[in-house]
Amino acid sequence: VSVTLTDGSYHTVDSSEMAFKTAARIAMAEGMPKCDPVLLEPIYKVEITVPNDATSRVNGLVNGRRGHILGFDARPNWAGWDVITCELPQSELHDLIVELRSLTQGVGSYTASFERLQELTGRIAEQVLMAHNKAAQ
Repeated sequence: VSVTLTDGSYHTVDSSEMAFKTAARIAMAEGMPKCDPVLLEPIYKVEITVPNDATSRVNGLVNGRRGHILGFDARPNWAGWDVITCELPQSELHDLIVELRSLTQGVGSYTASFERLQELTGRIAEQVLMAHNKAAQ
């Protein structure tokens, strides 16, 4: 949850760290039911390096993991190799290397770096909420 305080005042007599924490707690308790919260999931930028004969299979792998292909480039100074740039949700990265190595006879690799947070919608969001509600009971 991200909150931005846009106005406030400070008095030397009755303002303290504890008073501000209490005010923030009350504001969150009153404000959260009034807003329209959304689930956010981390999206990673992923660069996958594979032999070019495996590029189409890796394209299917990325699409099957809710990913988006951003581009294909030949790997510089490596004849017959491609670098596939894509975005994948963090939840889809957990065993990516296993499938990638299986598709590339053990030679494919990838690097991933955090890109942004994106709203989670649809069936996956419903599954996350159901799991959360079940765990809360």
